[in-house]
Amino acid sequence: METIPNIFRNADITVTYDPCVCIHADQCAKGLSNVFRDSVIPWIDLDGAPANRIIKQIRKCPSGALKFHYNKKVA
Repeated sequence: METIPNIFRNADITVTYDPCVCIHADQCAKGLSNVFRDSVIPWIDLDGAPANRIIKQIRKCPSGALKFHYNKKVA
């Protein structure tokens, strides 16, 4: 079954989550539960921590289901 990755944005970054790739290791929620919440929808809240902390946690994702990129600044 193919699914469309979930997309979450704030002023600084865009985070995508691909549930078909996720191995549910729970590293994201254990490491940064204010952002990666398992009992609330939407489950990713990018206002829960500074962008640099979110990026650091995403880089720990063992499956690669979580990815990010920096948003372009509009002048």
